Amino acid sequence: MLASGRRRLLTALLQAQRWRFQPSRDMRLVQFQAPHLTGPHLGLESGNGGGVINLNAFDPTLPKTMVEFLEQGEVALSVARRALAAQLPVLSRLEVTFLAPVTRPDKVVCVGMNYVDHCKEQNVPVPKEPIIFSKFASSIVGPYDEVVLPPESQEVDWEVELAVVIGKKGKHIKATDAMAHVAGFTVAHDVSARDWQMRRNGKQWLLGKTFDTFCPLGPALVTKDSVADPHNLKICCRVNGEVVQSSNTNQMVFKTEELIAWISQFVTLYPGDIILTGTPPGVGVFRKPPVFLKMCVCVRACQTKGLTASRPTLLQKGDEVQCEIEELGVIINKVV
Repeated sequence: MLASGRRRLLTALLQAQRWRFQPSRDMRLVQFQAPHLTGPHLGLESGNGGGVINLNAFDPTLPKTMVEFLEQGEVALSVARRALAAQLPVLSRLEVTFLAPVTRPDKVVCVGMNYVDHCKEQNVPVPKEPIIFSKFASSIVGPYDEVVLPPESQEVDWEVELAVVIGKKGKHIKATDAMAHVAGFTVAHDVSARDWQMRRNGKQWLLGKTFDTFCPLGPALVTKDSVADPHNLKICCRVNGEVVQSSNTNQMVFKTEELIAWISQFVTLYPGDIILTGTPPGVGVFRKPPVFLKMCVCVRACQTKGLTASRPTLLQKGDEVQCEIEELGVIINKVV
């Protein structure tokens, strides 16, 4: 990403956080790239919206991907704690490109209709059991990456979600033991093509949920001991600065522990696996009339003399979606 683009995103980030949530000084694990570094690196975000401490520079024996880091368990986390306590150099946000905090997980598990107020919005009963579907891992992009509208869909919608990141392998996990398998939490944008979710593909949700770029994550994996109560966090989504979703994770029907117990009946959960826990009300499809995301549209006209192409004329500015959760941070994705 160009430096000027990063500056614009940083400005938007600071504006988005102005009223919202207090910065955190707890453990905020990130994956990032920088021009002077080779390949992805692991780091610590120095507070919500702060710069980045290079964990791989602090301890070169640490792995450079989050999944491998989580697989090492407490050994790796203890190194991160030492780095957090030390006075280490901090890279400016303008010097780095944030990647999704987890890339290439074994699975991305999603939960439908898991907010009481979202069920009311649809005039449907609250589920008695979790409604489970999935996204492919190839849909994951970074916290400030672009969302690409596919030509196959005309009804792409927004959904802010709390994402749980698994830190310990398990099957048939009891609800009372579930938090021992959680590494932490992050912000997710469950981008959804409603035409494919609700009318196409036999009304199976998968294809409508898993186009490339349909799962922005970030900005950090905030460890579970750094979050006061994951089930009492303000959660909101803004499109072009307008609040479209605003709720609290206390509206979740099935909490993290229940979801892990339920999902692990069917599949083994591995370090790095991601669980998207559902979205609150305010999505575009249930508005009257429905509202969907739009991309930037330009037209390139030919000049009268010489038939040379002129500069593109902007006909429609693309949408910008900000998904934010208290204590976790904000992700900002332009629609292209």
